Amino acid sequence: MAEAYRVVVVEDDADVAFYTKTVLEKRGGCVVETVSDPSLARAVIDAFLPDVVVTDIEMPGINGLELMEQVRTDHPGIPIVVMTAHISVDYAVGALNAQADEFLIKPISASDLVTAVMRLAADGRAARSGQSDSPRESVLAIGTHPDDVEFGIGGILAAHRAAGDTVTILTLSRGTSSGQHTDLEHESLAAAEILGARLFLEDLPVGTIDTGSAAVETIARVVAEVSPTIVYTHSVNDDDAAHRATHEAALAAASDVPTFFAFQSQSSTVDFRPSKFVSIDGYTDTKLALVECFSGEAGIRSYLEPEFVLASARYWGRFGGGTSVEPLETVREAAPATGSAQPVAASSISEA
Repeated sequence: MAEAYRVVVVEDDADVAFYTKTVLEKRGGCVVETVSDPSLARAVIDAFLPDVVVTDIEMPGINGLELMEQVRTDHPGIPIVVMTAHISVDYAVGALNAQADEFLIKPISASDLVTAVMRLAADGRAARSGQSDSPRESVLAIGTHPDDVEFGIGGILAAHRAAGDTVTILTLSRGTSSGQHTDLEHESLAAAEILGARLFLEDLPVGTIDTGSAAVETIARVVAEVSPTIVYTHSVNDDDAAHRATHEAALAAASDVPTFFAFQSQSSTVDFRPSKFVSIDGYTDTKLALVECFSGEAGIRSYLEPEFVLASARYWGRFGGGTSVEPLETVREAAPATGSAQPVAASSISEA
């Protein structure tokens, strides 16, 4: 019989701590240690060596984000679940950037809590023991603006997640138009939640995204942190200068990543020449849900309209692969890991 999962709960609210401990013990069969003083959490985690840490954000002395940084330094393999009663973009972005594996909004249902903790505990043990079922890919999708990645390869990313691959989205800019900044942060977080993806939402001014140090260093930092085996980003064949610069910066920062694809954006030129046509049949509803997260922009961004998204996918389907397809330019490609969702060319077209 497998050893019960071990969980440390860091929560200064006694009622919430009791509820969390009781649910995990009674419904999850876990062994749970609670810590009410976050300044003591580091020592408890060192001694208890849990499978998962569950922490609140707002706590006296040291907050949950600071605690996460400590845990990641001391025990980088331990999954972390963040809980908060405040639906705040700053908190959510902070939690995700501090490497939270799950972000839960209070009040948290018992089923959601148990599901998240048990899944992360199982994945963590499998990773540490090298007993995961099959090799999985680590996917990094890099976009310049919010909605770039979701529009370009939302279906492919959904397929990766369905195959058990990890997906990280890096968005270099949060948007610059007046009144849009906060909304775009919320929308990006909502899309990442649908995918079950990790989100890095940076704040580089769009006009400064070039092949210089800021963009390259930002991408390199994320590459070092998530160790991707596949990178997706904009095509160099694009009318948007920032999209082209993102492509070049990603090439420089991810030079050691074995597989590198470029996706089509709304501003790709006629020189966008894909060689892979990846079926997203079964994932079009997820892609529509992803772009719907950015529906506040639909009035000025017609390419986000569902009819356009579906029509584009169906157009590329004429080259093979399925009814609905997302196209990719291949920059370089390694052999796919067994069981992964790495795209396999269904057809190819020659360059004109």
